[in-house]
Amino acid sequence: MEATTNNAVVSGRIASGFEYSHEAYGERFFTFFIECRRLSGINDILPVTVSERLTGSDYKPDDYVEITGQIRSYNSYADGRTKLILTIFARDMCHIDPTDEPKNQIELNGFICKPCVYRTTPFGRKIADILLAVNRSYNKSDYIPCICWGRNAVFANRLETGNNILLTGRMQSRIYQKKLSETEVIEKTAYEVSVSRAELIIPEEKPTELSKH
Repeated sequence: MEATTNNAVVSGRIASGFEYSHEAYGERFFTFFIECRRLSGINDILPVTVSERLTGSDYKPDDYVEITGQIRSYNSYADGRTKLILTIFARDMCHIDPTDEPKNQIELNGFICKPCVYRTTPFGRKIADILLAVNRSYNKSDYIPCICWGRNAVFANRLETGNNILLTGRMQSRIYQKKLSETEVIEKTAYEVSVSRAELIIPEEKPTELSKH
């Protein structure tokens, strides 16, 4: 992937129809879901946002496609609460053969914007959750939840808010249960980047200005 701050390449089966999302600068955008198969055989069902100019009438449910773009975030307001929504913003999309090896490659260069949440499971597995702010054009940022495991979790736990890090991994969907009351529980889906590699970026020291005589 090209060296920018936010790269995503995913491939798989179109798992839903196209729904109108919004219009910006005269361009219409639609959303759909793509089913990405992991090596383990589990499928991630991921949200995609795409411009009408990329889709036309060339794509339909059950087609296999490869998408190149970025992970974007935005805030959704409902019932007086704010929820962070993630989507894969497609910059390019093409048909692929269903037998092609599945892709799910994410590369992010951003800044830790809140303290890491570090924990150990009852089985002794180390996990760390971080929220990464990734800059984009027009002074905007995308806020992307990332989850680290094992040695990456230990590494993330040593980092501080404001640290600049480079992450690679894959985007995943995770179903969890939310308790609404003593008798009512609903299933919800969370999206996050599962980190396979993390690297701290050390800023270059500015050269000291020589005193004028």
